Amino acid sequence: MSESSAQNAAEPAASAAGSAAARSAAPGLTTAQRNAVAELMRVSPVADELGRRFARAGFELHLVGGSVRDALLGRLGDDLDFCTDAHPDDTLRIVKGWAEATWETGREFGTIGAQREGLRLEITTFRAESYDQITRNPVVEYGTNLVDDLRRRDFTINAMAVSVPGHSFTDPYGGLADLAARVIRTPGTPRESFGDDPLRMLRAARFAAQLGFTVQPDVYAAMVAMAADLDRITAERIRDEFTKLLCGADPITGLRLLVDAGLADRFLPELSGLKLEIDEHAQHKDVYEHTLIVVSNAVRLEGPECDFILRMAALMHDVGKPATKAVGSDGRVSFHHHEVVGAKLTKQRMKAMRYPKDVISQVVALVGLHLRFYGYGRGEWTDSAVRRYVADAGELLPRLHKLTRSDCTTRNRRKARQLATDYDALEERIARIQEEEDLARVRPDLDGNAIMELLGVPPGPLVGQAWRHLKEMRLERGPMDRDEAEAELLRWARTQGIAG
Repeated sequence: MSESSAQNAAEPAASAAGSAAARSAAPGLTTAQRNAVAELMRVSPVADELGRRFARAGFELHLVGGSVRDALLGRLGDDLDFCTDAHPDDTLRIVKGWAEATWETGREFGTIGAQREGLRLEITTFRAESYDQITRNPVVEYGTNLVDDLRRRDFTINAMAVSVPGHSFTDPYGGLADLAARVIRTPGTPRESFGDDPLRMLRAARFAAQLGFTVQPDVYAAMVAMAADLDRITAERIRDEFTKLLCGADPITGLRLLVDAGLADRFLPELSGLKLEIDEHAQHKDVYEHTLIVVSNAVRLEGPECDFILRMAALMHDVGKPATKAVGSDGRVSFHHHEVVGAKLTKQRMKAMRYPKDVISQVVALVGLHLRFYGYGRGEWTDSAVRRYVADAGELLPRLHKLTRSDCTTRNRRKARQLATDYDALEERIARIQEEEDLARVRPDLDGNAIMELLGVPPGPLVGQAWRHLKEMRLERGPMDRDEAEAELLRWARTQGIAG
């Protein structure tokens, strides 16, 4: 403790000087924002209680990183991050009997988790870790002081701390000023930071999407120069960062950064591949620009919470176009069956990124269905076609409505109005048929037991074939009464040589 105490004795002056410098350099940050962390302590006594327990045990404790950043931005949640000079065994001893629950899943990285009064607390020993530069896995070494711990963090806006229970503010790398200026900068050089963990390049784009901040030129230059280092990061870690980026308040900014810096080429090359493909609907922009507009439209239509499945489907809906591009004798560009190719590519890419099977299946289904609506306005759809549209979409129908509407990006106002009117008419027609026929539960008019009894056959593939035939008839004709359904089943059975 002596070395740590000596270091901390020097910190208040440096901390006060840093805070004064930050205040003078950050006129855009309001008093209310500067006081947000202190207000957090007032309304959340749990942090102070924990700080006093650490102090009584002879250790220091600091609210740190994203928790401080989010408190200053007025968006703090129920997850609080702390750092300390106490080692994991010490932390466990301190929180024993006070925490309602503890977990040690991050123990190898010096992190102990605890829960108290609805708050999730993660307490991590000061780090001075390095990376092996091959796998990019951290080699954890415990540090001895707060300032060194803050230096190893990804960005300056995440390198601020507030002590508990003392509430002194530590900002050695100008994070407060960068927060006010809305910029993303690293505590050390960008190359050092990204060399330690290349995932931080993806995180920079994610923060740009989440917070609307601007990546500093030297940070961007390092992202471009070191993009290939992302290959050493596991698919799961990349997936998690990308998901957060796509669910950001401004995913378009983050996606552009990924493409422009060459990061997308390392894990989502289909996105960059859209950039040179001219969209047949509007030749003033390429498919890449069209796709970003569709994502933006989907964000607007999705509702109060991020709908990752809808956003991902919007992002991937046209990835089949490069492989299906053709130019006719009249010079017109076409992309026939690009939705089929796109669905296959989407499945392959999301599997490679280790997304769960249920998430993949929903995104793939939406990509495969996104063109189904076009042509409806020509009056060619029968009630049977509407039933099939609803049945094929299933539970994804509300998302398919939003995706289809998002895909209308034409600047031709007359055409845009007509498409919107046509889809309004389709939704009204669906609602009418649903009310009459309960389309959400389209199924054959006879179940498996009735089929076996009527045909006199045991369970097996034949029953499934008969069931599927009856479902096709249900979609084609609408509901049938019992006598009609039995007559249709017997007619089909005769064609199969089953009944006389």
